[in-house]
Amino acid sequence: MSRQIPPLPKQRVPLVPLLIVAGVVFGALMYFVIPMLVSSTYVEPSVTTEESYKEVAKEPATPPAADAPRKRYLTTPEPLKAIYMSQCVVGTPGFRQDLVDLIDETELNAVVIDVKDYTGKLSFTTDDPLLVGSVSDACGATDMESFLDTLREKNIYTIARITVFQDPYYTVLHPETAVKKASDPSALWSDNKGLHFIDVGAKPYWEYLIALSKETRAVGFDEINYDYIRFPSDGPMSDIYFPYSNGKEKPVALEEFFKFLHGEMKNPDNFPKGEPLPVISADLFGMTTTNTDDLNIGQQLERALPYFDYIAPMVYPSHYPKTFNGWSDPNLYPYELIKYVREGAVRRTIATGSTVPTIGAEKIMKTEVVTPASSTTPAVTREVWSGMYKKEAYSKLKMRPWLQDFDYGGNYDIAEVKGQIQATYDVGLTSWMLWAPSNRYTRGALENQ
Repeated sequence: MSRQIPPLPKQRVPLVPLLIVAGVVFGALMYFVIPMLVSSTYVEPSVTTEESYKEVAKEPATPPAADAPRKRYLTTPEPLKAIYMSQCVVGTPGFRQDLVDLIDETELNAVVIDVKDYTGKLSFTTDDPLLVGSVSDACGATDMESFLDTLREKNIYTIARITVFQDPYYTVLHPETAVKKASDPSALWSDNKGLHFIDVGAKPYWEYLIALSKETRAVGFDEINYDYIRFPSDGPMSDIYFPYSNGKEKPVALEEFFKFLHGEMKNPDNFPKGEPLPVISADLFGMTTTNTDDLNIGQQLERALPYFDYIAPMVYPSHYPKTFNGWSDPNLYPYELIKYVREGAVRRTIATGSTVPTIGAEKIMKTEVVTPASSTTPAVTREVWSGMYKKEAYSKLKMRPWLQDFDYGGNYDIAEVKGQIQATYDVGLTSWMLWAPSNRYTRGALENQ
């Protein structure tokens, strides 16, 4: 029940206040009503509440064209010279600014930023219901979008690194997609670091990855780089079971994923109209440039080439075995090693034929003569598959190596880092990326390149 307010007694209104009130009313008509009559885009300035503000924000005076790009993306620089930035660094303004300054002050022009790292957690906030629970509460940047805008204004090309099948977070939430122990298929398999892996063939996870990739693009990254696109390696390999890929050759299973990823990320229907399609790149083991087998992780260079804009072999000298190519310690020969393995990568990239079977390549046929059992029946000549495939000859510039700028197995200073960069140039390549887990780089090696 509402309280009733008694009416006030009628009073005579003095003339002067009446004139004042009339003036106020006239002024209001001139300021508020008349503009509304002459302009359909007028928005009343007295909107002050949060809810009313949201309503105005939802209906801009001049709506953008339907085919206008959501973001201005940078084209891939040629050459590209990049450094890596971890989740925790991108979430630390002072540290990340030091790296931005380093890019500004040297020949660098790009940065690779962790979006999903070895933890499985994400480095930027999102409202996507499929991803929101994956946002890191320890590292990352709440201002990722504005930070990318700042980098774009500086013409710094941005690459989002996504760790794909190594994911201890998703595997715990969705154990059905995880690599399991052969001795106990209900238990998750772990590598030597205690980290779990997704089975390469787990298609439910593929959809999650595509959702993450599309959201990453929408935040503003120019390129998406996929790492750990492989089967696990370091761990109790004799006690491992793949619930989705069981019975399938690892290279075949991995290439099926490559084909799916390419199809989704290069489909214009998956991105706003008028927006350029994202550039995608893949990190491979360094030895994929010299080995033709799959290294027991499913990776073969020829199988990856058709599906990515750039291939980034991780040719860290410290990761090659002792006596590789006759060297007592590959760490002592950074220039020679990079030149040797990159020459092999270039030859295989520009070749049109390969002994490695790939899903998307053309079969090479050979002529076979079938001799019948009966002498009265003529021999039959037919074409049969030779076991080889003919692939497209790709530009050598599709190769963009990761180089070492960290002390592991040896001291990496100016000479060692510059030696790797020079070897890259000497085989006809132009672009490279530097990996330093500490995010501290050898400045002297990045000047006057």
